[in-house]
Amino acid sequence: MSDFRYHLLDVFTDRALGGNPLAVFPDGRGIDDTTMQAIARELNLSETVFVLPPTTPSAARRVRIFTPAFEMPFAGHPTVGTAALLAELGVVPREGSFVLEENVGPVPVAVRPEGGLVHARLTVDRPVERRDGPSAETMARILGLEPGDLGGRPPAGVSAGYPFLVVTLRETGALGRVRVDTAAWTDALQGAWAHDLFLIAPAEEAGVDFRARMFAPELGIAEDPATGSACAALAGLLGSEESADGTHRWVVLQGVEMGRPSRLELEADREGGRVGRVHVGGTSVVVGTGELRLG
Repeated sequence: MSDFRYHLLDVFTDRALGGNPLAVFPDGRGIDDTTMQAIARELNLSETVFVLPPTTPSAARRVRIFTPAFEMPFAGHPTVGTAALLAELGVVPREGSFVLEENVGPVPVAVRPEGGLVHARLTVDRPVERRDGPSAETMARILGLEPGDLGGRPPAGVSAGYPFLVVTLRETGALGRVRVDTAAWTDALQGAWAHDLFLIAPAEEAGVDFRARMFAPELGIAEDPATGSACAALAGLLGSEESADGTHRWVVLQGVEMGRPSRLELEADREGGRVGRVHVGGTSVVVGTGELRLG
């Protein structure tokens, strides 16, 4: 019989019961792959993280990220939440930079104290990939909207480590009216390179640039309150549309419709007319600890 300690966090928020929930096992040694997947299914959060010793000397820790259905190569809120927890536990300094080893490769992170919490920021230091998406008419049918509700830019598949279909709506009212038609989604998007839906609209709130919602039928996620990997992709997309070099910044508010408001801070570093790096950050709150008994 073995007991494995885990921590529950709310990520991309400064208060308990907001943001995106996450379970992190700070010492996953002794848990095999099949059991990791079974634990993620048992806890039934969008992601569960298992922290392991690194396999490369440049990384502070290796992390494996599981949804209830399968292992992810990279995900934003698990990366940010795990980095914050490691700083809270004293595994890494509370301020500074380090690398987390993920299936997608090394992910640089930086942590700092902020208002009694830990702010963590991930960096994607690779080209952001973009592909054309479905037509506005197809997307409107999937979302239960009119084609005129879409605007600003055509739907596009974008990836900064994991692909999302970024769809821009004209206003937040349309964002609130979205009802995903899973049959239409299956017909048009199942098996596509980018099939998880990241919807954005101009924000009405002060100090916020975009409101967002994320739906992932293939992952079994009806809706996600804070999606760091989607925001990394969005930062790359937005940065590619800027005309000036330098660091460009945006704030995204997600999860409002779920009652779990989340604040995500995005940056894109544009150099020589191209986006070189993107960053996504925010604070996390530790809301609980527990032990899982196996054997």
